[in-house]
Amino acid sequence: MNLSKQIKKLRETAGFSQEELSEKIYVSRQTISNWENERSYPDIHNLLLLSVLFDVTLDELVKGDVETMKKVIKKDEMDKYSYIMMGTIGAAAISFGPAWKFLGDKGLVIPLVLWMVGMWAAIKIEKIKKEKNIKTYKEIVAYMDGDNVEEKRQERSLGKDLLSKTMIVIVFTAVVLVVVLASMWISGMF
Repeated sequence: MNLSKQIKKLRETAGFSQEELSEKIYVSRQTISNWENERSYPDIHNLLLLSVLFDVTLDELVKGDVETMKKVIKKDEMDKYSYIMMGTIGAAAISFGPAWKFLGDKGLVIPLVLWMVGMWAAIKIEKIKKEKNIKTYKEIVAYMDGDNVEEKRQERSLGKDLLSKTMIVIVFTAVVLVVVLASMWISGMF
C-alpha cells in the first residue's frame, strides 16, 4: 500500500530523520521504520499526529491506500463476477442435454436460468470495464494483475481490438456449443 511511502516521503520532505520524527510523535525509531517498511501501520492517534506535523489532511495522508483498496475491491468484484459467469454458463451448457432428456421442454428452464445468471454477471463485468476504461484483453490482464493499465491503453488499435473481441466471442460460443452438443450426446439425445 502507499501509506508507508507517503510517510517516508513526507518525513524526508520535512527534513526529519526517523529518530527525529519518532521523538516528535512519541514513538520509537523502530516504529517509524516498521511503518515505512509496511511491517505495521500507525493507529488513528498517530495518523492524526502525522497529519498535523506534516500539515496534510488525513485524506491526503492515506489517499493512496484508499485508492489501492478501491482497486483491490474492484478486482475482487471482477473475479467474483467472472467466476459466476463462467460457472453458470458452463453449468447451463452441461445441463442442457440431461435437463431436456429427463424433464422435456420444461427442463430447458434450468439451463435458461443458469444462462441468464451468467449474462447478468457478464453485464456486471462490462460495467466494471467501462468504469475503469478497460477495453482490450491485455488491459484486463494488466488490471487483474495490478500492473500499469495505462501502458496497455497506449497500445490500443481499433481494428485489432475489434478483431480480438470478435475472436474471443466466437471461440467462447464455439466452446459452449461443443459442451452443449457433448451434453446432448452423452444424454443420448442423438
